[in-house]
Amino acid sequence: MRVYFTFEPRPDLREPLLTDFPQLDFVFDSGLSNEELQQADILVTYGEDLTEENIQYATKLKWIFVASAGIEKMPARAIMERGILVSNVRGIHKTPMAESMLAHILAIKRALPWMYEQQKKSEWSKKAKQTELRDSTALILGPGAIGSEVGRLLQAFGVTTIGCNRSGKEAAYMDSMISFAQLKEALPNADIVISVLPKTPETTHLLKEEHFVAMKSSAIFMNFGRGNLVDEKVLIQAIATEQIGYAVLDVFEVEPLSSDSPLWSFSNVIVSPHISSHSSRYVERSLEIFKPSLTKWLKGDTDLENVMDLSRGY
Repeated sequence: MRVYFTFEPRPDLREPLLTDFPQLDFVFDSGLSNEELQQADILVTYGEDLTEENIQYATKLKWIFVASAGIEKMPARAIMERGILVSNVRGIHKTPMAESMLAHILAIKRALPWMYEQQKKSEWSKKAKQTELRDSTALILGPGAIGSEVGRLLQAFGVTTIGCNRSGKEAAYMDSMISFAQLKEALPNADIVISVLPKTPETTHLLKEEHFVAMKSSAIFMNFGRGNLVDEKVLIQAIATEQIGYAVLDVFEVEPLSSDSPLWSFSNVIVSPHISSHSSRYVERSLEIFKPSLTKWLKGDTDLENVMDLSRGY
């Protein structure tokens, strides 16, 4: 059985795979090759390199392991037509992403961006507008693995957490839950609005102008899910007209963000170039999910961790 990686793990991560699964033929590449794909039974990929044309060559392929949480760039229809099982690494991003979100929140609350600017100007000033995180309210869109982890950290700082998902079904580390239908009514209570929603037809432009109008003028809006959540023109208008106090954006409708986008120039916007999940332990954590799944697969068990429903987009 041939396992084809379209990226090269570090030697210290690669060697245990070869030791633990000596019966398998591993191929580690720095990109996707149709020639190698023709021979692969299992594909390990970040997902963005796979096209519908590639799938035509993957005649032996039975399982795709995606070392990423997002699968929206994959050729879903072609994969489903072939009946190829897809699983991913949902959950491994929760630590770096939650830490990134908390870092941004604390920086804004304690006026760190203002301090950095003062330092650049060599200007001693005590006019910082600092507030406390404690006793504030955070509304978290998509309280799954990542959203629940940031909820846990925020609760430790004395923050009330409101989770929001499609159904309003209970989620970990949320003091209360609402559904998408109740979102507009809940927004006036939120000091911080955080989205970690995936890209689906239902989440596309879920937030509209009326939602930003409903937010506090001092609210911190954070999008760490996918850029389709809000029309960028609507977001820019909300910032320009001071409907919200601050925006922290890790994702955008079109990436990379155009150099002429107004979002670069707002003093109350932080542009994070889709790096909040980056970590030196990323591949390590991916393989911690892949290896137990590979063991199950070799026993004929297809009930793997994080099996994806491509028709739903997650």
